[in-house]
Amino acid sequence: MTSGVQERSALDPAFQAVADAASGAGLPPMVELSPADARERIRGALQACAPGPEVASIETHAVGDGLSVRIYRPVDETHAGTVVHFHGGGWVTGDFDYADPMCRLLAETAGVPVVSVDYRLAPEHPFPAAVDDALTVLRWVASESEGLDPRIVVTGDSAGGNLAAVSAQLMRSDDAVNLLGQVLIYPVVDADLTRDSYVANSGVFLGAREMGWFLDHYCPDVDARTSPDLAPIRAADLSGLPPAVVVVGGHDPLLDEGLEYAERLRGSGVPVEVQHLPSLPHGFLQFTAVSAAAAAAAAAAAAATARLFEGVAQQSDSTEAVDHA
Repeated sequence: MTSGVQERSALDPAFQAVADAASGAGLPPMVELSPADARERIRGALQACAPGPEVASIETHAVGDGLSVRIYRPVDETHAGTVVHFHGGGWVTGDFDYADPMCRLLAETAGVPVVSVDYRLAPEHPFPAAVDDALTVLRWVASESEGLDPRIVVTGDSAGGNLAAVSAQLMRSDDAVNLLGQVLIYPVVDADLTRDSYVANSGVFLGAREMGWFLDHYCPDVDARTSPDLAPIRAADLSGLPPAVVVVGGHDPLLDEGLEYAERLRGSGVPVEVQHLPSLPHGFLQFTAVSAAAAAAAAAAAAATARLFEGVAQQSDSTEAVDHA
């Protein structure tokens, strides 16, 4: 088992200040809140995330019962394809606004439309409802709904990274869905809370208690937590998956599983780029207004997404050159 516990530096000073302020605030831990109160707390902290760049348009569309998407169209559409983005929040919290800055950044940097998915949340809609919603949206985009290009890169952070990884596996044999790549930002890829990085990094940002709280709401059936549809690292075969970018933080309890998943993908012949950020904790995308390192990391993840589309464009150019030879 890979351990990244030693592969880190001191916590970014901006996050140390956030941690110190949180510990002195006297607020009850999230695990003592109801899901509704936890959602409200997360919404109240959105100002710590810098607003994203301007885009040409934003549209909201219903995609089935209780499921909607928000489409961000870039000012300059420089590549062919579509990003489908799944927000974080432990499958229990998070919404369109939570994902808004990153979706704007992805649209501007990659130069493609971004489809943000407002999947159903637990505990009202437990596993596998969010997975079902992810697949529904991918098929909706693949059918060229709203004029979207059916060549897709899936992206997501934390629980959203989980949904991106799971949907990439489940769509592997679906000829109707063309996945170009997957960008997994501090993804949940396992339900094992005993890894070394959990022991070293459980703290104010995310820990074993919080992850257990999320899992209890999302998947109350403990036996189901070993399913690859929840823990994609437990899939027997990872071959044939699209190229992956895996982003991990040195102070994240999920560090070890992220590194191990990247290793397993690479060992299965999947091209993998790992972005290891030794000074950052879990959830850094939500703190880009207070941490320059977090803002740079968000920009790097967006740039990696753009490169996945650039690779396809280069392949298309090569094919056209052969055809005209």
